[in-house]
Amino acid sequence: MKSLSVKLSVLFLIFVILLESILFFFLYVGIVSEQIYTETEDLKVRGRSHSNVLEKNFDAVTIKHVALMETEAATVIVVTDENNSIIENSNPVVNSMQQIIDNNQKEFPHPEGEIVEARWRSEPYLATLSPIESNGEVLGYIYMFLPTDIIRSRVQNLTSQFMLGGLFAVILTMITVVFLSHSITQPLIRMKEATKKMSTGFHHIELDIERDDELGDLSRSIQKLSDDLERIKKDRNKFLSDISHELRTPLTYIKGYADILKRPNLTDSQHAEYVTILQEESIRVTTLVTDLFDLAKMDQNEFLIKKEKIELCTFLHEVAAKFRGIAKEKNVTLNVRCDHQIILFVDPQRFSQVLINLLDNAFKHSQGTSTVNVDVIKTGDEVEIYVSDEGQGIPSEELPLIWDRLYRVDKSRSRSTGGSGLGLTIAKEIVEQHGGTIRVESKLGIGTTFIISLKGVK
Repeated sequence: MKSLSVKLSVLFLIFVILLESILFFFLYVGIVSEQIYTETEDLKVRGRSHSNVLEKNFDAVTIKHVALMETEAATVIVVTDENNSIIENSNPVVNSMQQIIDNNQKEFPHPEGEIVEARWRSEPYLATLSPIESNGEVLGYIYMFLPTDIIRSRVQNLTSQFMLGGLFAVILTMITVVFLSHSITQPLIRMKEATKKMSTGFHHIELDIERDDELGDLSRSIQKLSDDLERIKKDRNKFLSDISHELRTPLTYIKGYADILKRPNLTDSQHAEYVTILQEESIRVTTLVTDLFDLAKMDQNEFLIKKEKIELCTFLHEVAAKFRGIAKEKNVTLNVRCDHQIILFVDPQRFSQVLINLLDNAFKHSQGTSTVNVDVIKTGDEVEIYVSDEGQGIPSEELPLIWDRLYRVDKSRSRSTGGSGLGLTIAKEIVEQHGGTIRVESKLGIGTTFIISLKGVK
């Protein structure tokens, strides 16, 4: 009984057979009752018909003629006088008939007739009584008898038909239930096998996703889960490969220049240069590890945001001040334009991390006498911060990909412009945890603009 299809089949079969049994029982009782009612009513009608004839001519000839009419029928007619003494009968009167006659000494039976014996299961005859009246005076009685073996025979035939029909219904029900349970459980079994394959790392599964029902919905969900797991697996492998590459590059520099520093014939200027390179590469490794820790916290919902009110313009000037030296060195103009009355409710440390990342990217991709602008526009409660540069821009087909982990438009991974590839991913997560959005607009040869949208504080 461990099989789901067997359990479903047994449960469905029990339920359906129980339901069919109840329906068959009430149908059987109804038909039998209708049959008995029809026979007794017919007996009453025939008795009343004969009494109507005798009420008009209650004489020996008419009485004999009425009795003669029933001699070839299955029924028996007995005509009595007002004292229940038998005058005429169509067939011999047996003891059971005589007992019924003797036990019914009613002076005023119902004018339409009465049933005086209805126990068809235990008695040999059904019997009805009809009075013969003339001018309000009872002249006699008509007893109509119907052998109950005829009724029992009909009921027995009906019972046999019901038994045969019930057996056929049970067989048909069993076949239907097995078919239905099979049609339900087979997709579930295939889904179970598919999930087993998925648990072992095999994600190329095929399920019936064309069904337009709940099983089809479940199949599509499992298929989507399989596709998502396959994508996550590929992304994870790519992520690990990229992380290995990102770590290998600065570590190679560190090891190489550390070996060079061991040489005894280095000049002071060479020594200082190599130490500076070691410091830069150490910073790159530290930054990458810090970003990885941030991503791990985000994935585990442990990335805390501690909000407080800040005056946006002052905050932006403080962040921009960190880039004044770089701007002067690269001959890039840095402009900050905003309204001094704008208040935001943010985490200063995390929000400055976002702005520093955007400004760092802007300066890395700015060449010559270009400009980096930070503009703020407030519309109602909405505050938008624009960070734009006049760099080479980003191809339109790559814009949706820049938020992916370790994705970089610059595939060369040069030491001058190649960041960790995690900054924008972290920036997007920080902005969204503040209840805001970040988007990008870019044109090749013109520049790139990042737009942060947040709710201001009234």
